[in-house]
Amino acid sequence: MMNKLPNAHNEMSPFNNTCSSIDAFASTFALAFMVDLPALQCMRRLTRRMLSLLLASAAAGALPSAAAMPLQPLADKPALLSVPGVRGKAWYVPSTLQTIKWGYLPNATDAPVLTVRSGATVVFDTLSHEGILEDQGRDPVQFFGAQGISPRMVLKDALTITSSPLPHDFAKDGPHIITGPVAIEGAEPGDVLKVEILAVTPRVPYGVISNRHGKGALPGEFPETPRPEPDASAAEPHKYHNVSVFTPIRKNRRGQWEGVIKNAQGDEVVFPAAPFMGVMGVAAATDAPVHSVPPGAFGGNMDVKDLGAGTVVYLPVFVKGANFYTGDPHMAQANGEVALTALEHSMRATFRLTLLKRGDPRIPSASGSLQKPFGETPKYWIAIGLDPDLDEAMKDAVREAIRFLSEQLGMDRAVALAYLSAATDFNVSQVVDRTKGIHALIRKRDFARVKRAPMR
Repeated sequence: MMNKLPNAHNEMSPFNNTCSSIDAFASTFALAFMVDLPALQCMRRLTRRMLSLLLASAAAGALPSAAAMPLQPLADKPALLSVPGVRGKAWYVPSTLQTIKWGYLPNATDAPVLTVRSGATVVFDTLSHEGILEDQGRDPVQFFGAQGISPRMVLKDALTITSSPLPHDFAKDGPHIITGPVAIEGAEPGDVLKVEILAVTPRVPYGVISNRHGKGALPGEFPETPRPEPDASAAEPHKYHNVSVFTPIRKNRRGQWEGVIKNAQGDEVVFPAAPFMGVMGVAAATDAPVHSVPPGAFGGNMDVKDLGAGTVVYLPVFVKGANFYTGDPHMAQANGEVALTALEHSMRATFRLTLLKRGDPRIPSASGSLQKPFGETPKYWIAIGLDPDLDEAMKDAVREAIRFLSEQLGMDRAVALAYLSAATDFNVSQVVDRTKGIHALIRKRDFARVKRAPMR
């Protein structure tokens, strides 16, 4: 069989489509009024620049301003309802004591909190663990209040969870609040779940970046503070001697979010924000507890910063219903995530969940299924490698990239390796989640002339 791949030059964004119309109009205008070539080119550049700014402003306008925050829960249980910014009605999943796991991912024994049909839009109100953990007092009002945040700006779902008797062992359990799972009707092991990330919207105008003893890229070197005291607890969080950097966000003149930290002299250091969900996954086929920190074949805590709004992740299905979940929301992360956390930040995340039955030609694999997660953006295909050893994670990513190029784009394996060496960046997703990650960014435009590729 032959599989028709999406052509890079045919997958045009609204910006590209509009620019094509502008170019055609400019050419007609130039012929009619005898405009010379340099002037025509200048006209095109200026018009494209103005259009880019207008679209960026429009996109930013779709996001809430800090004045519109906080985005408090819309309901106290999963429901089909109207969600601001989402066309029509969508399924909504809040983070409640009935819909979350703290420190662990759903496994084969966990019942779904909601079941939807393939193609459904599902909105999750997710919570960052930063500001609610034991080394921060398990009291978000007090923790954020110390940074000048009023109680009104603290999320109600965070308060409900931290004030409850829900157990959480700071030393043993993972830190993440995981929301879900959501089952998809008809999903069976061997199928693939296509997860389209439609929107990732900040719920509050602040987040936290943390470095903890024994963790991060430099354990034993950072934090440069005393070791935790034996009796450290939520009642005396200062005894952990960990470091958490409170980080507000704001919109710049172009309407884009940016993070703000300060140097020792109080000068602002400003960096761009790009929201994404650190944890996206499906239930593992085990009845044993699945820790939330290390990612795996089921996805989970992959921390691939390129998988933000407008992108897709394909997840192999291991249990009936697939049971999708999400959490660990980020406002910004650099490749490596070296401190331990990124800019952790509670988000309202919107997904479209589509079931691809085994053998569906849209699955990026000749076998008709997948063995591990695979990503896609408007510009790149993303091959993901995972292993506790960073060198082995690199090998895993290279092998997965070769598999994809060979199976989907008709490349000889030796030529695929040569292409990857010359044209593909392999980025360190993170080095802090026990199982380390490398992801390859395979540029789509390089294959604009490849219209079909051999499949099964």
